[in-house]
Amino acid sequence: MATAKWFFEPGHTAAEFSARHMMVTYVRGQFKNVHGFLEIDPDDPEKAQVAATIDATQVYTGQPDRDTHLRSADFFDVERFPTWTFTGSRIRQVSANDFEVTGELTIRGVTRSVTFDVTYLGQWDTPWWEGDRDLGPRRRAGFVARSRINRHDFGVSWNDVVDRGGVVVSDMVDVTVDVEAVLEPAATAG
Repeated sequence: MATAKWFFEPGHTAAEFSARHMMVTYVRGQFKNVHGFLEIDPDDPEKAQVAATIDATQVYTGQPDRDTHLRSADFFDVERFPTWTFTGSRIRQVSANDFEVTGELTIRGVTRSVTFDVTYLGQWDTPWWEGDRDLGPRRRAGFVARSRINRHDFGVSWNDVVDRGGVVVSDMVDVTVDVEAVLEPAATAG
């Protein structure tokens, strides 16, 4: 089979992070409008290419003051580093629907190797509307990717202490990316 090219549908793709807060609970934040692509030969998925870009200025936790603090130099420093990127460099198939995707994650201008555990959720032909015209059907595929990173590895190191030596924000952060990818139409010979 030929290599298929897919793009991440930004309206239905999101990245989420979860960090321990005040030693007792978790705070979750989300980034919508994630852009990216996947190029894959279904007969040889380990040679796939994947890349994604996140607009860090659009962080949302549900609490405006916290979102402002996250955008500041204490955390994401979005004035200097408005986007984060991931470029997959190695893919290993673990089972029929599970993969390990290792690549370079860049946050705050710092690049580190990160491995995501990716589950393929399947695909379906769906309507495709542009304006008031149905240009479908278009094939969509779903994936969920998970990893745990140490925020200090990326220079996200602000913290404060609480009673009895606790901290406000955990070092380890869980990252989940939900991807809805749309198959690009095959080019036609002209």
